[in-house]
Amino acid sequence: MPASPVQHCPTQTLPTQVAPAQVSPTQQYVNTNVSNTVIPVVHPSHTTTVNKHVNTYKHYFPHTQSVVNECYNQHLICERPPQNPCCPPRHFGY
Repeated sequence: MPASPVQHCPTQTLPTQVAPAQVSPTQQYVNTNVSNTVIPVVHPSHTTTVNKHVNTYKHYFPHTQSVVNECYNQHLICERPPQNPCCPPRHFGY
């Protein structure tokens, strides 16, 4: 008996499935910016000035980013205060 020819049924397409996302580890980048500012301060007597700034930046988007602002102060004595010949000079931290 001769073999019967092979019959093909219509192709069935199953619904597309979505697998869980594959997320690579976050790559960390650090950008450092330095800004120098000269601020002349004149004091008739010894004065300590402390300025503190805190800036908080919150970023909400897929590429996260953080910002750190650092502030450094330098106090320079540009000239000596006048001396009273009757009184000895006082030292800081007395």
